[in-house]
Amino acid sequence: MDARRQFARTAVDLVDSDDSVALVYAEISGQFFGTAELRHPERVINVGIREQLLVNVGAGLALTGLRPIVHTFGSFLVERAFEQIKLGFGHQDVGGVLVGAGGSFDVAGGGRTHQSPGDVALLDTLPGIRIHAPGNAVEVDAALRSAVAGAGLHYVRVVGQANTATYAHAPGRFHVVRRGADATVIACGPVLDDVLAATAGRDVTVLYANTVRPFDGRGLRQVLRTPDVVLVEPWLAGTSARVVSEALRDVPHRLLALGVGREEQRRYGTAADHIRAHGLDAAGIRRSLDRFLSGRVPENAA
Repeated sequence: MDARRQFARTAVDLVDSDDSVALVYAEISGQFFGTAELRHPERVINVGIREQLLVNVGAGLALTGLRPIVHTFGSFLVERAFEQIKLGFGHQDVGGVLVGAGGSFDVAGGGRTHQSPGDVALLDTLPGIRIHAPGNAVEVDAALRSAVAGAGLHYVRVVGQANTATYAHAPGRFHVVRRGADATVIACGPVLDDVLAATAGRDVTVLYANTVRPFDGRGLRQVLRTPDVVLVEPWLAGTSARVVSEALRDVPHRLLALGVGREEQRRYGTAADHIRAHGLDAAGIRRSLDRFLSGRVPENAA
């Protein structure tokens, strides 16, 4: 099952099994929620194509004591309605679960309006937010259930790109996928398969995070063997450079931050085309890693 269908199935199950859970959406994914809306019209609400209203309704439900799941494409949810997130949830100190679909390039044919490589960087300006980047459908299910059962504000990023292996939901903790004596490579969310392919044959440590906030600074320090750290994120390059630097503030190190570049790719193409254009496929990551470890600065580095 793909990640978006899994999100919908899990969300409906949570609404069906817990009267304190609500689901608010803005048309997007409505094909999955029709029967649940008939069963729970007071807790499954389609606000139409009104994203600011979407967030405000979710925050209002949270103020009544419900735990809202608030969902649409990430570009509409985060970028278009950020002020409502900041004020409705953050300023009012209420919790909820924001679920953004589409990621950076899933809806490549929709053009720039449907691309949101800056969503994690923007949400990272909110104090205390927990950000989940599940790597496949199984991890989406675990992340959503954990976020709904928890407290505070959460963001779950649901995308089409997927890892082969599944790792336990581990907020604030890295999974050590491989240990090596050379650089430490951090794979965030669904880039792990490409990172493993890119580092094949290299004696490097590979860390995997399916929750990126909170960031496991302690885990990074424990495995660090050399000063070289490579950060691979499927969103804006450098988004997590700040937390890496904070974790290693007293440790001399070099950081290569790979991710989506700031230059807009104006040809629609496919999600895979965009990933390749930003150097985030296995071949691109390998080229950047080779340049970095040889002392040259990669072209797509933050």
